[in-house]
Amino acid sequence: MAKSLKGQWALVTGASSGFGVDFARLLAARGANLVLVARTSAPMEALATELRTASGISVHVEAMDLAQAGAGEALKLRLDALAIRIDVLINNAGFGLFGAFLDTPLAKTLGMLQLNTASLTELTYTFARDMVTRGAGQILLIASIGGYQATPLYAAYSASKAYVLLFGEALHEELHASGVTVTVLSPGITATRFLDVSGQTATLYQRLVMMQSLPVARIGLKALEAGRASVIPGFLNRLTAFSLRLMPRLLQRKVAYQLMKN
Repeated sequence: MAKSLKGQWALVTGASSGFGVDFARLLAARGANLVLVARTSAPMEALATELRTASGISVHVEAMDLAQAGAGEALKLRLDALAIRIDVLINNAGFGLFGAFLDTPLAKTLGMLQLNTASLTELTYTFARDMVTRGAGQILLIASIGGYQATPLYAAYSASKAYVLLFGEALHEELHASGVTVTVLSPGITATRFLDVSGQTATLYQRLVMMQSLPVARIGLKALEAGRASVIPGFLNRLTAFSLRLMPRLLQRKVAYQLMKN
């Protein structure tokens, strides 16, 4: 049975859709009060009303663009002013861009990298410092199975998720003795808005291995509670990651390229 989080505050980024909504519902069911953060307020307000009614928790909504430099510190200052102390950070906000690197506007790629890596790092730093001071806290970082290999047509995205994977696993070791748990969740293709946002039509391979988002979110929270450094949800995804250890890097990227082509 999952441990109760009653009286604690959990911050979920990217809380307007997909994994963010699932994480919010799962945390609310465990009694956690919630801070929901995303660019669009309307879906978060609807979710907040649902969760207050269903779980009797407090929910605070912050509509802000985390892709802006300094957004993490600005968010922390807002929450400090409300005396909201974050015990659980779900660093979920992020997106991918599909297509040839040189055909993608540079501004879009840099915006993605800001959100997926720099903003994630800032949020982790800002809230982990308080957690370490208190001697307790939990941080879940959302990477991707794409972070385990070079992925043509998702070159910058997979590189950003490799950063999240290595960053999170390293922090797991650094912060373990302080009482703060850092766990990395690396999903494969999942039934969220990821493909719509990235601009890709699902390939046959992606349709065959696609998972639903709620079980993936549940696996991530279970791993976080268990104090694991990293988790890959789904047998086929785990098999893929394991097989990469046996495959030459030249072959890895050539296979990935073929699987990503529409």
